[in-house]
Amino acid sequence: MAFNGFTNDDFDVFSIDGLEQRMEALKTNVRPKLEFLGNHFAPTLATMLGEEIFPHVAKHARRTINPPNDTWVAFANNPRGYKMLPHFQIGLWGTHLFIWFAIIYEAPNKLEFGKTLEKNINTIYDDIPEDFVWSLDHMKPEVLKHNELSIEDLTNMFVRLQTVKKAEILCGYQIPRNQAVQLSGQQLLDKIDTVFNTVSSLYKML
Repeated sequence: MAFNGFTNDDFDVFSIDGLEQRMEALKTNVRPKLEFLGNHFAPTLATMLGEEIFPHVAKHARRTINPPNDTWVAFANNPRGYKMLPHFQIGLWGTHLFIWFAIIYEAPNKLEFGKTLEKNINTIYDDIPEDFVWSLDHMKPEVLKHNELSIEDLTNMFVRLQTVKKAEILCGYQIPRNQAVQLSGQQLLDKIDTVFNTVSSLYKML
């Protein structure tokens, strides 16, 4: 398929009531695009990271009542799963598109990951671009802007990853819906590539 980017119809999926109806629209509208991005960026990330990378498109299979508020394709070096590993994501909420490097609460090695990030705090603080954002919970759309964080704020986030069982850390970029729908497929691919190039440095640290 030719990838033409995302449209308002794709974002409108998240305003559809009912699990079955929303899932049907997700499968029809959004999932083919996520599968394209998965197949497109798995080799790109593999080259960046020097190891085989596998795409995982969210299926939302465990849901029985509440329809999903977001959806994504994740990338990890394991063909069976990604949640237990440092990984990358591209996805949508109704309000924006996100591109993440992520360590979420299922990762068993968060203590070691957090220590490594803390040890490299000065490099991370200097190298992450001002317009990038951080998240402490992948299930919420709220983010912290890198240019509004002090080095102490960032240190506290990395310490929290080591000490709080449910702690998470995500770093990346958000594109508001009204801007995302204006981007051509190629413009979006180029932007994702740039973001992955930047946050891949965090992955390599670990």
